[in-house]
Amino acid sequence: MLCNLSALGALWLAVPQKKTTETFEKTKAAQRKQASTPENLSMLDARQLVGSADILFITLDTLRYDVAQEAFRTGQTPNLATILPKSGWEKRHSPASFTYAAHHSFFAGFLPTPARPGLHPRLFAAHFEGSATVTDKTCIFDEPDIVSGLARKGYATVCIGGTGFFNKQNQLGKVLPSLFETSHWDESLGVTHKRSTENQVNLALRLLDAIPKERRVFLFINVSALHQPNCIFLKDSTRDNLESHAAALAYVDSQLPPLFAAVQKRAPVMTIICSDHGTAYGEDGYVGHRSAHEVIWTVPYTEVLLSQIQK
Repeated sequence: MLCNLSALGALWLAVPQKKTTETFEKTKAAQRKQASTPENLSMLDARQLVGSADILFITLDTLRYDVAQEAFRTGQTPNLATILPKSGWEKRHSPASFTYAAHHSFFAGFLPTPARPGLHPRLFAAHFEGSATVTDKTCIFDEPDIVSGLARKGYATVCIGGTGFFNKQNQLGKVLPSLFETSHWDESLGVTHKRSTENQVNLALRLLDAIPKERRVFLFINVSALHQPNCIFLKDSTRDNLESHAAALAYVDSQLPPLFAAVQKRAPVMTIICSDHGTAYGEDGYVGHRSAHEVIWTVPYTEVLLSQIQK
């Protein structure tokens, strides 16, 4: 049966527009109320902290939630454990299944979402009409991305790249780094270097030392060690697997103390550490990432305010 579009249009116009608007507003109000429940308000108060605190954002590229949580439980990551809650990593869902797409989402304010139903508030957001996941703790920017937004607020924005989408070796590899005031990458920071995290941390220390302490900093590091080939971190291994994945994470953990100490000497530090996606090692026939599988979408996440260390 053919649909009479004119009749449908007349029917829509006959619906009281005031009632339609009221229903929409009530729905939005209910969504905001849900996003403001006590369960969802444990997040940091980004709106209050931005401007007075430095921001450290580390993505542990490719880290799986199950591997991260097991490493925490068995004591393989003692340095990360010092900033994690007693329960360990929070289980979240990434907005994407590979590095490029995930980081575009992150820098737009869409960090990994808690892996449970409901609306969940965001730390950062670009101004967007109708957003139901902003609260009075969300820092909202007029700029299209949080990097530009923080720069407008006076932050030095620094990117230390790791995986290929940050290598600046081609036009695609320049897109994400170009958001930042300064960006850095060379092969010693990349996925094939056995000391990549050590090199990334040492570079971060030098860069931080060159920035006046009175200026706030947004330091972003894309840690590359967990991305394939992570078998280089497991003795006599020639193939990536869950064991080499865990070995790479233990290596990363061992390199973090100098970074944590350095950032805490400057100011209070709003710290976000998470993965951008996981990776599969044969589960249900999947290998790698950029696929819709639970081990790929599910990522570890934590956010914490590190206090300034007074001399």
